[in-house]
Amino acid sequence: MTQPRLPRKKLPIGIQTLSQIREGNYYYVDKTPLALDLVNNGKYYFLSRPRRFGKSLFLDTLKELFEGNEALFKGLAAEQHWDWSVKYPVLRFSFGGNNYSQLGYLESDLKEQLTTLEKQYKFTTDGVTCAGRFKSLILHVEQQFKSSVVVLIDEYDKPILDALLNPEVAKANRDFLRGFYGTIKDYDAHIQFSFLTGVSKFSKVSLFSGLNNLYDLTLDPVYSAICGYTDQDLDELFAPELEGLDRELIREWYNGYHWLGESVYNPFDILQLFKRRQFDNYWFETGTPTFLVELLFKRKVPTLHLDHMISSSSVISSFDIDKIATEALLFQTGYLTIKRSQRAGGQTFYTLGYPNKEVYQSLNESLLAVLVNTSEQSQNTLRLYELLLQNDFAGLKQLFHSFFASIPYQWYSNNSIQQYEGYYASVFYSYFASLGLDVRVEDSTNLGRIDMTLLFNQQVYLFEFKVVEFAPEGKALQQIKARGYAEKYKTLQQPIYLIGVEFSKESRNVVDFVVE
Repeated sequence: MTQPRLPRKKLPIGIQTLSQIREGNYYYVDKTPLALDLVNNGKYYFLSRPRRFGKSLFLDTLKELFEGNEALFKGLAAEQHWDWSVKYPVLRFSFGGNNYSQLGYLESDLKEQLTTLEKQYKFTTDGVTCAGRFKSLILHVEQQFKSSVVVLIDEYDKPILDALLNPEVAKANRDFLRGFYGTIKDYDAHIQFSFLTGVSKFSKVSLFSGLNNLYDLTLDPVYSAICGYTDQDLDELFAPELEGLDRELIREWYNGYHWLGESVYNPFDILQLFKRRQFDNYWFETGTPTFLVELLFKRKVPTLHLDHMISSSSVISSFDIDKIATEALLFQTGYLTIKRSQRAGGQTFYTLGYPNKEVYQSLNESLLAVLVNTSEQSQNTLRLYELLLQNDFAGLKQLFHSFFASIPYQWYSNNSIQQYEGYYASVFYSYFASLGLDVRVEDSTNLGRIDMTLLFNQQVYLFEFKVVEFAPEGKALQQIKARGYAEKYKTLQQPIYLIGVEFSKESRNVVDFVVE
């Protein structure tokens, strides 16, 4: 017996309020089982997730739950498991909608938010500071409702992140917020429940001094799908939208975010895909990570290493203005995710990599723009694809030469690129990766590691890179052959090409390109 087709609903693109979704016949993934679990098992929570992942909607769901708006929860898990006779007052703050890169803007914005809440609860304050007004408001609202207060803070860290390029403002914003958030600790007896969301995880010492009972949900496997969509959500709830789309391709492009539990899809991407019916870099394009890309370039991080970075749990879980670990920044902002975890001694170590094709392709395109700084990047990338299709190795050799020849001379003289050991191979790799091709780096065999493997068009290409100032000419191809790297791929029964690429720091270009 065939299942009846589910009716199509509206796509909740950009909608972060539960009432609008529930009353407007939009798709809604029921996250209330997790909300109930949080309320029943704790009091202070913190969650870090990348931007546009549904954090604000989850916070709004908590708000509606505590305010007792039962009608919005008809048919959801919470309907039968919540005491609707009890209503709690909610104080909700959000730093998501403004830019806090100017000194003093944070304080004036927070004063406006406090004024709005004071009017809502009919309270006239005599407090002068934001922290003082917050304390008075908590006490007033508790007395008014004869009930303890719920505090929800959305994008708690944005005032600091907005100002990272200006450390003086970032530190001022951090110190200001530390005083404000300290109220939550000081007024514990008056607070029923508190939930903070953000992109990054600043250390407790720097921002939540004393708030030791703040439980971090970020890497708790039970809550891994608290934001985002699961495979089950797509196959069941969104089934009417899947027609005409390659299901495996959806997974390849947009799934793959791991927080030690079930993997999830980026919801923004999925909704855009269902609306536009074509695969594109939707999430990436809503916020090009200029700061991140420039930091990777400044720190000379080879792009070949991004898909297998190793970090400890303490490193990827902390973030501070004076000390931003590359791995923490990439992981917390959603450009890398956890691929594997292992215990060693008393520590947990994670292998990080790209979550999916969208991030892999887009981040490499952005990094390439910084690495080569040339107007010919798009033209070169398209030409690369055409030459690969034709298997034109003479054309490829010429193109690789032009990759480096097109980089302006002053780009080398203004940057210490020659000292950037992975630079030449990074440019090479990122051109392939920006096309979204199946490229594997540091590809292990039982005799060593292949620098780069490309699987394309039913063919295998094995690349070895050498800088001639560090190794004699002719060594690259010799190494591929001597170590029998091709053996690993012979079972595919596809043509295998061995390619030795040699660069010169002196001539700043490819000096040898041999194919066998």
